[in-house]
Formats: sequence, C-alpha cells, structure tokens
Amino acid sequence: MPPETRRAAREAAERAAAGRSAAPDDRDDSDQTHRASRGRIVGRVILVVVILLLALAVWLVIKVVIAKNGLESAQAAVTSIQDGGNVSDAIPKLSSGAADAAGAAADPVWRMAELIPGAGDNLRGVRLAAETLDVFANDVGGPVFKMQDDGQGKILARALPLIEAAAPEISKLSSELKGVAASDALIGPVRSGVDQVADVADAAGPMFTLLPKLLGAEEKQNYLLVFQNNAEALPLGGSSASQTLITADKGDLEIAGQASSASFVEGETVDLDISESAKALYGSRYGSYINLAPSQPDWPGVAEMVKAFWNRDIDDTHIDGVISVDPIALQRMLLATGPIEVDGKTLDNKNAVKTLLSDVYRWWDPYTDPDLKSDAFFAGVASAVFDKIAGGDFNIKDMAWAVGESIDAGSILAWSEDTDTQKIIAGSGRLSGILPTDNTAETVNGVFFRNVSASKIDYYTKTAVESTMSCADGVTTLTTTATVSLDISQADAEDLPRYVQSRSQRAAYFGTQVYMYAPPGMELASAETTGGASAFRTGNVDLGRVVEPFQARLRPDGTFTATATFTGKGDFGPLSVWTTPMINETKTTVTDTCH
Repeated sequence: MPPETRRAAREAAERAAAGRSAAPDDRDDSDQTHRASRGRIVGRVILVVVILLLALAVWLVIKVVIAKNGLESAQAAVTSIQDGGNVSDAIPKLSSGAADAAGAAADPVWRMAELIPGAGDNLRGVRLAAETLDVFANDVGGPVFKMQDDGQGKILARALPLIEAAAPEISKLSSELKGVAASDALIGPVRSGVDQVADVADAAGPMFTLLPKLLGAEEKQNYLLVFQNNAEALPLGGSSASQTLITADKGDLEIAGQASSASFVEGETVDLDISESAKALYGSRYGSYINLAPSQPDWPGVAEMVKAFWNRDIDDTHIDGVISVDPIALQRMLLATGPIEVDGKTLDNKNAVKTLLSDVYRWWDPYTDPDLKSDAFFAGVASAVFDKIAGGDFNIKDMAWAVGESIDAGSILAWSEDTDTQKIIAGSGRLSGILPTDNTAETVNGVFFRNVSASKIDYYTKTAVESTMSCADGVTTLTTTATVSLDISQADAEDLPRYVQSRSQRAAYFGTQVYMYAPPGMELASAETTGGASAFRTGNVDLGRVVEPFQARLRPDGTFTATATFTGKGDFGPLSVWTTPMINETKTTVTDTCH
C-alpha cells in the first residue's frame, strides 16, 4: 500500500476514533445542563413552599393572637360580672370577644394545623373553647340579655327557640371538649381554659337539651311550687302550708291555682306508701297533715306526698315536678327583681323575711282573722315575684347569685317526674334534697331541726352545729354537737301573737327536736345532752343511715345541746354538714383531721 494511502487510512481511523470519543462528551454537557435546570426548578419550588409555609405560619400566628385576645376579652368580661361589675357593659364585651375568638379559630389554615401532632391538640382545644363560648354568648346569652331591655316581656317563651337551636351544638361541643381535654399534649394555659369551658358545657349541655321539654315545648307541663315557712322549722325547711300550681306552655309560664293549709283536709292520711322508719321517727300524724310533709329529709319523698295532697284535696292535675322555695331564698331573689308591693306593704331584699315570717302575724293573726288575710298576703307575694321572674324583669347576675346561694343553703329544692331531668337534679347536691348514699365524694352528716309545738317561734331560734371527724387504728369517729337557743325573753314571748306561740303551751315552752343522721356505714357509739334535752325513739335506720333523734322543751332565753358520736370502718370522704335552712343561719364548724 502506497504511503499516501496508508496515511489517508490512518487519518480516517483517527477521525473515526475522535468522533467516537467526542459523542459522550456532548452528552455529558447536555445532562449537566438538564440537571442544573431541574435543580433550579426544584429550588424555586422549595423556595415557594417555604415562603408559603412561612406565610401560613404568620397567618396562623395572627389568627392565634386574635383568638387569644378574644378569649382574654371574654374571660375579662366574665370576671367582671362575677366581681359585681355592670352586666350591661360586660355582656357586649363577652359576646364580641367570643365571636372574635371563634371566627379566628374557624379559619381553614387553623383547621389544617390541628393535624400537627402535639400542637394540633392545643389548637383544637382553643377552637372548641372559643366556639362553645360563642354559642353561649352570641347564640343564646346576648340575645336573651337584649330581650330584657326591649320591654316585650315573656322572655322564656321568646328564648325557647334559641335554646332549642343551640342545644344540639352545645351537646356536640361538650363531647368534643371532653375528648381534647383528655390529651396529654395540652399546655398549661390551654388546659386551664379547656377544663373551665368543658366544665360549663358539661353542666349546661344536658339542661339545654332538657329545657325545651321542661318549658312545655312539646306539651304543657304542670309544676307545684311549695312555699316553706321557716318560722315553723322542719328538717327540709319549714311548714309546707302554701302551694302554687304553675303551668309551662311553649315557654309561657302562668299561675293556674293556689292553696293554703286551709284548703287541705287534715287528719286523713294520703294514699301513699310511707316507710315504717319515717312513721317511727316523725310520728303517727306524718302523712295526714300537709304542713308536716318536709319532716323527712328526702325531697323526692316529700314531693310525692305534696302531690298526693294536692290531687286528693285540690284537683287531679297531673304534676310533672315539685319545687320548693322558702322566704330566705325569696329575699335573695328580691335583690335581682327589685322591691315588690303587695297590699300596701313593700318587700325588698332586706325586709322580706321579717315581713313574711314575723310582721305578718302581728298584722293578721290567723286565729282571730276570719278572712285569713295572712294567707292571701302570702299568695299575693308569690304572684308578684312570679310575675317579675316570668316577665324577665330581673337582673340576671343577681338572680344567678340568689339561686346559687339558695341551692347551697337548701332553700331551693327540686324534683322532676322526668327520669332524665331527675338524674341531673340528683347529681346537683342539695338541690335534690337527697342525702348521699355513700361517702365517696364527701361524708355528709345530717343535722336537722324540727318544731313540734305548732308555733312560728323559729324567727327567734338560734342554732349552731360543731362536727369533728377523726381517724385512728382503722376507725373513723364522728362527734357532732347541736346547740339550740331561744333568743327572746319570757315577757316578749308572752307578748307574741297567739298564732306565733305554742298551740298548747302558749309562751311557757316550745317543743323542739334535733335529728342527727349518721353518714352511711357508721353506727351510734354514744349520746349525751344538756339543758333538759333527751334522746327518744332510738335505734332507728332511715334513708340508709342510723338516726339519733333528740327533743327538748325549749323555754324563752333557754338553751340545750345534743351530742352524738358515731363510728365506722372503711373509706370516708371529706366531712360535710347539711342542716335545716334556719331564719337565723346556723353557725357551723367542721373539723376533719382525716384529710
């Protein structure tokens, strides 16, 4: 092969080799360019996502701040009301704060953030608390409060649709609040707020569900209002000589009838199953005189007895519930309603008890007044206060205080034929008038007073109870002393209206009894007395408790004491004492060295 040919072939081979090596280098440049382009896109996406997340975070922070400020504003309004501030100023702030908080928490970003582990539970808790306050404040509370100022009356009838509409939402929120409250992730401030609102929703939720029925949304309801007279003390309050029948029809409340002791047949036992223990403790007349019904400290049983008297002697109206209110509670309520005027007499939150339980007997002595003006006066007072309450003519904050204080003191009692309603009442402490059947939550020692002289002398009676519980060697010991004094001189007692004096002994002495109900599981260890008192009808068990009763002839300026010591083994909760709501509040001292 000529040199030229070989050279040409070599050059061609080199070019071919150069071509083969050059192709991969071109591809590398292309891939690098593509990767760089893709990296820039990913970087931009990441940057956009980061910016978006930051924006969402900032947005969420803004919403959290708005919710926080709204809730703090609502809380401040609630605190202002509780501290006696102006309700008219506080309610708009409460409504506005709750609305701001709920609105902020309803944001879609907030809802998405609730999916974040840990932090999500806190956001969910804040949202649910805000929504719950918003329903209470803006769906019900605010509108109802405004109704008080529009002069159109019939607040309950007008509020009923609002209550019916809010009930399902409150029930739902209450359930969800319980769920989030169980989370271990809640931080301090959130847990505190969630727990507080959850407690309110848990208490109010069932009542919102039941209120429409109680107010007659489905069918008319009939309630018997018992007006107890503390001047003639009985264990649950006093003589139940006055009753008023109230109807509730679609929220509209009306008085349908009234009766006094003169309206009932005396001496004939009602057709009712009365326990042998009640007969043994309270005598053969128990169940045959309407006045004596509140003797056994068990309001459901008393309610059944009062119903039986009404249906036998007044009319056969079906009674759906029985409520008791005494003059002590009524005087508190007059702070909320303002003064009332009946037969030219003005009653207010300072003089109602004195007027109803003392003055009235000097104005009209039932023994000498054939027209029974005192009974008519009581009925007039009941009607006047009822009209104020039914018409919404009262201060909400003051009424809430009056009712709460009266329930705690035993001056308001309630029973309902409706099973669901009664279940709520039964779990409401003293409102139920039911002594606890165990000592789990508290160890309740019942100390009750009973006037057996058919007098109205307890306007002048003063009482004190000292109860001490101690524990040693597996035994719990409870020692309780009741002191009863008559704070009136012999001369003043003789000057009292005949109706106030003892029916049989006039002003010589007044028969008084003290019933000590031991906590469940305890037995009587010893008993002692001073001042002429003595134990009687011993060895009784009533309402699942050992009972030690005492009695004395209490003379003007006289004093007696009765002491009972009970012992038991097992677990006993913190000591508490329930006593009769007396006109002169019982001075109670409780010492519990076991807790």
